[in-house]
Amino acid sequence: MKQHITSFCYALVVLLWCTSVYSQDIIWEKSLGGKHADYLFDAVPTADYGFLLAGSSLSGKTGRKTDKSNGDLDYWLWKMNEEGEQEWQKSFGGNKSDILQSLVLTKDAGFLLVGTSDSDKSFLKKDSCRGNTDIWIIKLNALGGEEWQKTIGGASQELVSSVKQTPDGGFIIAATSSSDKSAEKEKDSFGGLDYWIIKIDSKGKIEWQHTYGGLYNDIVKKVVCSPDGGYLVGGYSNSPESGTKTEKNYGIGDYWLLKLDDKGIIVWQKTLGGDKDDQLHDLIVTKNGDYLIGGNSNSGVSNYKKESNRSGTDFWVIRMDKEGELIWQQTYNFGKQDILSSLIEEEDESIVIGGYAKGVTTGKKKQEGEVNDYAIIKVKPDGEEIWKRTLGSTGEEMMQKVILTRDGGYLLTGTSNGKASGDKKGHVGNNDFWVVKLKDEKKPKKEKASIEAFPNPVVQFTNVIIGYEYEKGTCAVYDLGGRQLQSFDIAKERTIPVDLSGLPEGIYVIEINTEKRKDGIKIMKSFNQK
Repeated sequence: MKQHITSFCYALVVLLWCTSVYSQDIIWEKSLGGKHADYLFDAVPTADYGFLLAGSSLSGKTGRKTDKSNGDLDYWLWKMNEEGEQEWQKSFGGNKSDILQSLVLTKDAGFLLVGTSDSDKSFLKKDSCRGNTDIWIIKLNALGGEEWQKTIGGASQELVSSVKQTPDGGFIIAATSSSDKSAEKEKDSFGGLDYWIIKIDSKGKIEWQHTYGGLYNDIVKKVVCSPDGGYLVGGYSNSPESGTKTEKNYGIGDYWLLKLDDKGIIVWQKTLGGDKDDQLHDLIVTKNGDYLIGGNSNSGVSNYKKESNRSGTDFWVIRMDKEGELIWQQTYNFGKQDILSSLIEEEDESIVIGGYAKGVTTGKKKQEGEVNDYAIIKVKPDGEEIWKRTLGSTGEEMMQKVILTRDGGYLLTGTSNGKASGDKKGHVGNNDFWVVKLKDEKKPKKEKASIEAFPNPVVQFTNVIIGYEYEKGTCAVYDLGGRQLQSFDIAKERTIPVDLSGLPEGIYVIEINTEKRKDGIKIMKSFNQK
């Protein structure tokens, strides 16, 4: 009965769906980097309609990079406005390789950077490496100043892939580890590589950690916070029933999902795969509490897989309910080899799937089938295709993340080594961040507020967002009696960090006064924010 009700609900949504094919125009595209190699791994939209790009750079102070290199690869953050122009950039690193994998905009208006490092205590790194590579975490405040940093690892190798902020203000980190009990790692390895899930508080202190795995290799890719207060963890496994893995593997390797409670105890687990190789890369929680799991597969119809790949490797997307029961699964094909890297859900519950594909036909490349292009597809809530598109040059493009922009568009982000050709208008070094802004012309245009503030309520910093261009002005903070408590000049910035840490709990008014207009917004100051 439950399955019939679920099917009926999705059928109803589909009947209400507009089936028009929309056009997706390129609004702008940018190549960002120094003269050597720069690799993008994550991106997030910011409240001021801009974007924050996260990755690693091998380049020195060359091209569009303004900081020198500390060691080998360094963490590299790039903040751009809604037009793709630079607002600021920052580099962090030690004497060896520091690879920034994941970024969170935190509830206190700051940033959490999480990646992998083998650097010693040197330059901006304050702790030495525990083993081969470790997890390196840096917490920044709203002004970009460092609040704290932590190195977490064991005696062997740790690779981090995903981090999310938890409702209590802490963070859940998904890493892969080959370490036995040593340094911060409390349990021995089950096999070659294991999932290592770590819960830290808002200051970086470990609250709990668990190791999950079987006899061979289990490589975690994503963790998300589930509506019930627990977590869903997903990745790739080729382990048989062994260790904490209770289901056999089907082919060369499979999707492996773990549903955890708020302390990391396994509630249920699923192994999903066909007769060949199936690699999970992303998962999200949908608006109605379902789970959407995406990756790529070269399996035919076999075991859990109900639709064969069409050529080489295809995108494979599965929708499950909160208990892990199948709602639907779909295979999507672009070319000879399709690698899914990103899933997002829109306000209308449609799904946008991004990745990269080899052997696609765009009519713009000189060497068809030899290189990868960005690939994006939009589908209905039941998985039915609405439109799809590829973008690229004569070089190699590998998309890592698709994000929804606040104006209703899409930002496609990744790494490219292509020179100016096809959809790409320029290049800087050997490998660049390549960012493409698409706009769906059929989407209604969203009006910007003249002034907003995030977060609100606030403990320390709030970011005041100005929704229009201006040259200069002032930002002032008043109490409800009209007494001015702070005032400072501003010039052109669309995001204004305001520090309220020295004020008692209560309601305050932040006033923005520019040559174009005057606006105010009420802010609640609190000492506890979850």
